[in-house]
Amino acid sequence: MKTEPVILIVEDDEGHAILIRENLIAAGLSNRMEHFRDGQAVLDFFFKSGAMPAHEAGQMYLVLLDIRMPKVDGIEVLRRIKSDPALRKLPVIMLTTTDDTREVDRCHQLGCSVYIQKPVDYEKFAEAIRRLGMFVTLMLVPPLNGD
Repeated sequence: MKTEPVILIVEDDEGHAILIRENLIAAGLSNRMEHFRDGQAVLDFFFKSGAMPAHEAGQMYLVLLDIRMPKVDGIEVLRRIKSDPALRKLPVIMLTTTDDTREVDRCHQLGCSVYIQKPVDYEKFAEAIRRLGMFVTLMLVPPLNGD
């Protein structure tokens, strides 16, 4: 039985994605991690469209989702995931520089699990991700249902 969720980092900034991965590992996570550079790529993964590999039924996933991305933004990704019956229980953590209270409220209304503002300062950002990693070790994540 698969007991650790695959962490999907949906982030267009390569530097932020590397920093997130490195600090989750520094927090003790050994989960498999996948990086998606835009919202369309992760939608293709979940909705099995396009030539890229798709999600596995029965696997647990945790999505770390940026808002400002090319092709499809994070709010639309969140809306599509949470409106799909097979994906609605998927935990989605918004991890973004945006602190606009309207966007925070909108993401929670759409069903995000947690909304975290990325600190601008490198050390504070790294520390926030390490703390997120410790939080993730305590999360119980349901597996995705079959198709």
